Amino acid sequence: MPPKQPRKSSLNIGRGTRKRDEDSGTEVGEGTDEWSQSKATVRPPDQLELTDAELKEEFTRILTANNPHAPQNIVRYSFKEGTYKLIGFVNQLAVHFSQVGNLIPKDSDEGRRQNYRDEMAAGSQESIKVVLSDTENLEEDEEPKEAEAEAEAETGSQIDVPTVEAVETVPEEELMTPRQPKERKLTNKFNFSERASQTFNNLLRDRDCQMEPPPRTNFSATANQWEIYDAYMEELEKQEKTKEKEKAKTPVAKKSGKMAMRKLTSMESQSDDITKVTQAAKIVERMVNQNTYDDVAQDFKYYEDAADEYRDQEGTLLPLWKFQNDKAKHLAVTALCWNPKYKDLFAVGHGSYDFMKQSRGMLLLYSMKNPSFPEYTFSSDSGIMCLDMHMDHPYLVVVGHYDGNVAIYNLKKPQTQPSFRSTAKSGKHTDPVWQVRWQKDDMDHNLNFFSVSSDGRIVSWTLVKSELVHTDVIKLKVEGSTTEVPEGLQLHTVGCGTAFDFHKEINYMFLVGTEEGKIYKCSKSYSSQFLDTYDAHNMAVDAVTWNPYHAKVFMSCSSDWTVKIWDHTIKTPMFIYDLNSAVGDVAWSPYSSTVFAAVTTDGKAHVFDLAVNKYEAICNQPVVAKKKNKITHVQFNPIYPIIIIGDDRGHVTCLKLSPNLRKMPKLNLVREVKTVS
Repeated sequence: MPPKQPRKSSLNIGRGTRKRDEDSGTEVGEGTDEWSQSKATVRPPDQLELTDAELKEEFTRILTANNPHAPQNIVRYSFKEGTYKLIGFVNQLAVHFSQVGNLIPKDSDEGRRQNYRDEMAAGSQESIKVVLSDTENLEEDEEPKEAEAEAEAETGSQIDVPTVEAVETVPEEELMTPRQPKERKLTNKFNFSERASQTFNNLLRDRDCQMEPPPRTNFSATANQWEIYDAYMEELEKQEKTKEKEKAKTPVAKKSGKMAMRKLTSMESQSDDITKVTQAAKIVERMVNQNTYDDVAQDFKYYEDAADEYRDQEGTLLPLWKFQNDKAKHLAVTALCWNPKYKDLFAVGHGSYDFMKQSRGMLLLYSMKNPSFPEYTFSSDSGIMCLDMHMDHPYLVVVGHYDGNVAIYNLKKPQTQPSFRSTAKSGKHTDPVWQVRWQKDDMDHNLNFFSVSSDGRIVSWTLVKSELVHTDVIKLKVEGSTTEVPEGLQLHTVGCGTAFDFHKEINYMFLVGTEEGKIYKCSKSYSSQFLDTYDAHNMAVDAVTWNPYHAKVFMSCSSDWTVKIWDHTIKTPMFIYDLNSAVGDVAWSPYSSTVFAAVTTDGKAHVFDLAVNKYEAICNQPVVAKKKNKITHVQFNPIYPIIIIGDDRGHVTCLKLSPNLRKMPKLNLVREVKTVS
């Protein structure tokens, strides 16, 4: 009985604990001790009571590697742009603890080398100890051997073999096994030493050079107002005399006069030191401009509009350089022409189309290597309305003036006046010259060019013995405008020529556009009648040009807002395009027979590609900013994918064609089928 009471008490304790656990909300099995009750969850009194849905809701926290204490407003000075620029990338690394240790891993090269040195040192010490012990043993063994030898000599007994075997007591296995070096115990594991080395710094050397100073002279003088005034007057008189000499000088000059002029120019070049460094200064100027417009040059060379792939065969024009000069600020661009030899050089003629605002004119030649200043500058008393460069002699530029004169400039000569110029005696036009074109040399190898004017004359000019000789090729007459005078005479209304162009293959055939809107197909051989007449436009024909690839096709534009494409064997146009504004100029592209550009007076440039779209332009883009600014002329570069556009403010804008605007035509490979008879 006594041993059963504690069992009852234990059962009672278990039941009591189970009841308490049920009351507290926790289930505890039988036989648990009181210390296990501490595992019950304890809730703080201020804990929120959340529902199951709120407990199951997930809150996403994204951990980033950004340092919240890193500065975000660091600026640095940009020497390229000359301003302070905000730095976008900031170092987000935060170092919490760093310590430089001297421990070396055992597997590293340095650890292996240290272990090898320690083993070698321990092995050398053991070998020394072994050698010393062997020498002592040998000395001890030699003394009994000598005593035995003396006893044997006396007794005459033989050497006993077991004694020899007794000496060799070392087993062979011990002799064959290498001796292991003993590990050396480090007395202090924290006794490390750092090794460092410092290289020898070379001595700095200053290299200087000294040149002989230029000779100097001291000059002193006193000047009053009268002496200064006299000096200015003498300089003005010299300038007026030189101008009079240049004007009075005829094209046919005597050799003595040429020699005197050469001497004068040589003296001037010696007196003016700047002429000696003209070439070097020009090169330096181009280098400076190339650095200044480096981003434009990079766009010209490498930029391609990647958005053309998503434009459905439409393209854009990227503005590059803008050429302008203060001297030609109030003059309109009346002519543009690329040099046939130097593809980066082009000529610009400046004048005015307004009859009431006629003044001077200028001929400027720009290079894409130096967009800030023209390479050549020529001024004239009358406005320049047209120009052309010779194919075989690219330094010869012929221009037509508003007063009816034609002139030839030679870029090789530093003269400001033209080398050859027409006069009233030599048969100049009586109205503005609207277009000039170089032609092939005649039978005597004389330079030859044609001109057309509003006076109705198409004149052939030949340079014979340094003199311009004219020949009237044809006189334009308006058909059906003949009136009879009572005296029996017939009066013809003169047709006013505005533009002309010669056929690329047929040398004698050319087209002439007039102010009446008609286009005449003429021949150099017939001066009395036209080969054909086209009722082209309702207003004046501004430009007419043959297609460089298709021999039958030509194009014309007019102020009646239209551009028309013709076949010269058919009197009706093949294509008519209405551009909603007066068309100033048109130009065929040099790389495709179906691409051409047109400019209108509302400041827009239009690029067409007949192989892509025959009904509308694939590029319509404003080129000039102001609405009052009108575009006058456009020209394609012969080899580069760029065009130049001139306006009536004297500015020339260079634009790059996007890839969709300069697609090469697909070659139609025609296979010849041989028929077997």
